[in-house]
Amino acid sequence: MSYINPAPGANGVKLYLTDNAGTLTGNLAVPALQDMTINNANDTFTWSQLDTASKYQIATTATNSISTNIVVDELSFFGNAAAGTVYNAGIFGFSKDKTKVNFTVVFGEGRSITGSGYITGLAPAITADAPVWVTPVTIAVSGDYTVAGS
Repeated sequence: MSYINPAPGANGVKLYLTDNAGTLTGNLAVPALQDMTINNANDTFTWSQLDTASKYQIATTATNSISTNIVVDELSFFGNAAAGTVYNAGIFGFSKDKTKVNFTVVFGEGRSITGSGYITGLAPAITADAPVWVTPVTIAVSGDYTVAGS
C-alpha cells in the first residue's frame, strides 16, 4: 500500500482554475490552500416491500463538490491583471458572474482529479486571532470527476 502524503511545505497539493467557455486564457493557481475536501456523495433511492421488514436501497446520481479554505490573495481573489485572462476575473469574479470553471486538483505524485462547476460559498472573514482574510471556497461540480495519472 502506498500513501499520498502531501506534508506541509511539500508543495504537492494544488488547485487550478480555468474558464470553461474558453474566453479567458491561462490557469489560475489558487494560492494559500489551507485544506481541501473532495466530495462524492451518491444519492440513494429507498423503497419498502410487503414481503420484508427491511428497506431496500440503490445508489443513484452523485452530488460532487470540492471544498477548500484559502488565505485571501488580492490578485487571485479579486483579479486585476490583463483583460482576457483568468486572473482578470479572479475567484470572486467567477463566483459573482456565475462563470462555469474547469478545475484540476493535483495530488502531487502524478495523480489529478478534473471536472467543471461553479464557485460558491465565498465568505471572507478576519478575526483578531487570524489577522489575514480567510475564506471557504466551494466548487459545485457539474457532472463527473475525471481521474488521471498513475
